[in-house]
Amino acid sequence: MAVRFELPPDHPHVALVTIDRPERANALDPPTLRALAAAWERVATDAEIRCAVLTGAGDRVFCAGMDLATTIPLAQRFGRGERVEPDEFEALRAVATAVLINFDLRKPLVCAMNGHTRAAGLDMALAADLRYAVPEATLALEEVARGLYPTGNATVLLPRQIPWVHANDLLLTARAISAARAAEIGLVNAVVPRGNLLAVAFEAADAIACNAPLAVRETRRGLRELLDAPLEQAYRRQEELGRPLRATEDAREGARAFLEKRAPVWKGR
Repeated sequence: MAVRFELPPDHPHVALVTIDRPERANALDPPTLRALAAAWERVATDAEIRCAVLTGAGDRVFCAGMDLATTIPLAQRFGRGERVEPDEFEALRAVATAVLINFDLRKPLVCAMNGHTRAAGLDMALAADLRYAVPEATLALEEVARGLYPTGNATVLLPRQIPWVHANDLLLTARAISAARAAEIGLVNAVVPRGNLLAVAFEAADAIACNAPLAVRETRRGLRELLDAPLEQAYRRQEELGRPLRATEDAREGARAFLEKRAPVWKGR
C-alpha cells in the first residue's frame, strides 16, 4: 500500500498515517492520492480518533509533491477531454482531500517531516497544527520555477502562519530553506533528531488526545476562525464557541476529576 494507516495501541485515540513510497520520494501518484484521501476521511469521521500524526517512509524525503510522471500527465489528459479510467478519475477528484486543501479534519494533525518537503508535501504540512522536522530536511515551494501558480495551501495559509517577508521569500524565489531556518521563522515547532522524530510527534499527539475532545475541537476551530477577525467580533465569536461547552458532560467530568485528583474519563458529549 502506498499509504499506511495505523492505530498504534500504545497511543490511544491517535492515528498514524505514513506515505509509503520511499523509492519514489513519497511522491503522490493516483493510488497514493486515493489512499490519502481515504485516510483523512476516516480521521475526520471516526469519533475514536482525536489526533493524527503524518509522516513519510524512509530517511530522505517526507514528500516530494505530486508524482510528475503520472499525476500531471493524467491531469493534462483529463483537461484535454481525453478518456481516463474510473480509478484515475477518482484520484483527480481526491486531490484536494488528499493534500488537505480546504479539507478540515476537525481534529489536530501533527506532521513529522522525516526529510525533504516539496510542493504538495509542504501543502500538507501547512495544513497541520503542529510540525516537527529532522535536521536534514529542507522545505521548498518550487511552483514558480516550473511556470506554475501554487494552487495548494501555500498562498492561502503561509502568509497567515509566518511573517509576510518570509512567505514571499519561499513563494517567489522557489529556494529551499533548511529545517533550522524553518524553525527560526516559525514554520516548524522544532528540529528533532531523526531517532526521536516520531517519539516527539507522538508525545504531542498523546497530550492532545488526553484532553477533552469537544474542547480541543472547538478551541482548534476558534484558532482558525478568529485569526483575521476584528477584535470585537473575535471576542463575541469565542463566547459563542465556548458557551455550549460549559454545559457538556465532559465539562462536568473535568471539574469532578480535578477535585477528585484523578484523570478524567471523556465521553465526547
